[in-house]
Amino acid sequence: MQPNLIGIVIFTIHLMKQKKLIIAAALLAMTATSHAGGLLTNTNQNIAFNRNFARVGAIGIDGVYFNPAGVAFLDNGFHLSLNVQNVYQTREITSTIAVPALQGTPFYQPFKLNGGAEDGSKYYKGKASVPILPSFQAALNYDKWGFQVGFGLVGGGGKATFNDGLPTFERTIAILPAALHNQGLTSPTPSYSLQSYMNGQQYDFGLQIGASYKINEHLAVFGGARFNYIYNKYEGNIVNISANIGGTNQNLYNYFEAQAKVLSDKAAAYQAQADAVQDPAIKAQLLGAAQQYNAGADKMTKSKEKVKDLYVDCTQRGWGITPIIGIDYRTGKWNFAARYEFTTKFNIENDTKRDDTGQFKDGVNTPNDLPGILAIGTQYEILKNLRVMASYNYYFDKDARMDKDKQRHLSGNTQEYLAGVEWDITPAITVSAGGQRTKYGLGDGQYLSDLSFVTSSYSLGFGAKFKVAKNAHLNVAYFFTDYSKFNKEYDGVIEAGEQKIPVHNTDQFTRTNKVLGVGLDIDF
Repeated sequence: MQPNLIGIVIFTIHLMKQKKLIIAAALLAMTATSHAGGLLTNTNQNIAFNRNFARVGAIGIDGVYFNPAGVAFLDNGFHLSLNVQNVYQTREITSTIAVPALQGTPFYQPFKLNGGAEDGSKYYKGKASVPILPSFQAALNYDKWGFQVGFGLVGGGGKATFNDGLPTFERTIAILPAALHNQGLTSPTPSYSLQSYMNGQQYDFGLQIGASYKINEHLAVFGGARFNYIYNKYEGNIVNISANIGGTNQNLYNYFEAQAKVLSDKAAAYQAQADAVQDPAIKAQLLGAAQQYNAGADKMTKSKEKVKDLYVDCTQRGWGITPIIGIDYRTGKWNFAARYEFTTKFNIENDTKRDDTGQFKDGVNTPNDLPGILAIGTQYEILKNLRVMASYNYYFDKDARMDKDKQRHLSGNTQEYLAGVEWDITPAITVSAGGQRTKYGLGDGQYLSDLSFVTSSYSLGFGAKFKVAKNAHLNVAYFFTDYSKFNKEYDGVIEAGEQKIPVHNTDQFTRTNKVLGVGLDIDF
């Protein structure tokens, strides 16, 4: 058996173990968050929010989510809000990998061997879209008592698709040309390639019910709960892992299969010669060669299985209940409010149809807590037709269990600062605008990976409310989020056979987010 092929076999077995972990982690982490408030929470539950983010201190039917105690101050009767949003988001990553030990060779910045830029970096882009993001809020007030119900996607709410893979996929594959070169399989044009596809869907359906009580004309309280049902679906594959050998791009599965056949044929030929001779010494020599080639063929076959195409198809489900309390106090031109949502503890369970990675075992449970929220806000009436608002949200992300206790890498909890203004141009037309600053406690970036990341951001929204009937108003709004760039620089190790190869990695993360929405508020 050729020594270089033995080395390739050992290397490939270790390599594919790494690859299995990579694809599993990617699918677990992939979600499409429509609007980030906290690491897992969607706060855009009503179009009134999209045109003015500081709604915690405001009084309106959207308060079923933002200020449930304040809904008690709406008129007696039934109030309903129906909302639909369209969300588009991108995730952008610029990454590098360098192998210090290979500086001065073509393998020093291996991303160059598969379309990378001259500086060794490579750009990746994932797209997430939510064509229809629905929600509704309803309340029935009668004297001091009020009863409320609301529904929305309080987490996730869409699909994230990566058609060209991620740097985590490539970094392990990228050292293949160097490893092949070291084993004697050289090429005048070293290169590698792979095809990967990841599609993740995450939906956290939240149904909230509760009751408000108006203690007097100035003070109201609320108590209720939200039932959360999680539905996640992940589909993905990594296929056609190839490398350039001898100037020709080779699919490694086919290459190892062909090598296995060559070795197997040689073993059979030596076996046939051994059967045809009578001399014991020659027979023993021929049988020894046959055994050696058979052993090589077996190893090639095992290597072929390690580089075969991998597929995953897994659905996850789970549920949990979030207790919610609220208070609202109004006096003169001021209104003050607060809402507290408890951290929701629950797991999600795998329902696996296919898992070539061994990481999505059917029936296994994974922590998937929702972070608690403390929201406070105020509104001040400058004029009868002009109001200003401010809010503050604090998310207890570090108390929410994540897979492998990932939350421990956070340096602090998420904080949001929100402000807005509303102007009644006429009794039938109201315009508003607002801004939001979201600050994540990302620390040194250990929490972040290209598989799942957030960055601090600014959001701006604007819109209008139109009176379209005596008892109905139409809301339209648009908002966008400008995410900061987070630079992460770190050292790592990639195993190649018996070797542990030190590498130096950099990742730059950023995102985009655009939301257009329309809603109808009706009073009965």
